[in-house]
Amino acid sequence: MNGLHAPSGDTLAADTAMGAVTLLVGDLDAMTRYYRDVVTLQVLSADGDTVTLGRAGRPIVVLRHEPALRHATPGSAGLYHTAILFETQTALAAALYSVARHAPRTFTGSADHLVSQAFYFTDPEGNGVELYWDRSRTEWSWVHGRVEMATLFLDPNAFLSDHLTEDAAEGATAQDAASVGHVHLSVGDVATARAFYVDALGFGETAAFGNQAVFVSAGGYHHHMAMNVWNSRGAGPRMPALGLGRVDLALPDADALGALGERLRDHGFTVRDDASAGGRTLGFDDPWTNRIRATAS
Repeated sequence: MNGLHAPSGDTLAADTAMGAVTLLVGDLDAMTRYYRDVVTLQVLSADGDTVTLGRAGRPIVVLRHEPALRHATPGSAGLYHTAILFETQTALAAALYSVARHAPRTFTGSADHLVSQAFYFTDPEGNGVELYWDRSRTEWSWVHGRVEMATLFLDPNAFLSDHLTEDAAEGATAQDAASVGHVHLSVGDVATARAFYVDALGFGETAAFGNQAVFVSAGGYHHHMAMNVWNSRGAGPRMPALGLGRVDLALPDADALGALGERLRDHGFTVRDDASAGGRTLGFDDPWTNRIRATAS
């Protein structure tokens, strides 16, 4: 595996992937409309206070109504953004066009990162959202274990002109697959994040920006997760608040899940086994009480 930082012990299975991101929301109807009508996800299930949205049957965002909670104080740890990966530039262009039509003020920026093309938004309750497309892995450049990424200008209007088709604009790509490609978290410091996500959890480190951010992945992906201090340097454990509820990891099998549980316990972290799931689900918190659930496929 490509990786800058070699963790002690075993690493996560190469075919580990991201699962859905759960958001605790104050206005379930408004948030459902945003992810359904603006971001172009489909409602996969709606059960009381919980709505699950995704594409092609794959959950991407789970909205859980928590009206008693309030927004976190500025500078808190939590979600930086959920990054939704589209399989084609045409499907990404269709989603970008939908945001431009229905909620243009939620757009916050865009960039060509060499490995990907990305567009950034903020949902109605302040959660960051990235919509992106990956270039082929054969086009990524690795130097001394680091994947080369940059933040280059990407004109959203030119992207639409190049990739949006009439059929896509009319919703022809609404059934196309998409997934959570990666998740960025706001944390208090990078060294502690590296100790948890690389040494204990078992991701490989793929890039770092000094003491500002660290990028990690399984299987040589450019990054499945990243942790940064851009808005949260020095933050302590999170208090209950709207925003991030849980990040899901999808492991390939029970053996990979068991090895993860042993590794976390060996590093002194508490692991919650879900007996009702037949031993195929583990829950744990990072040092800022960002909740994570790992499930064996």
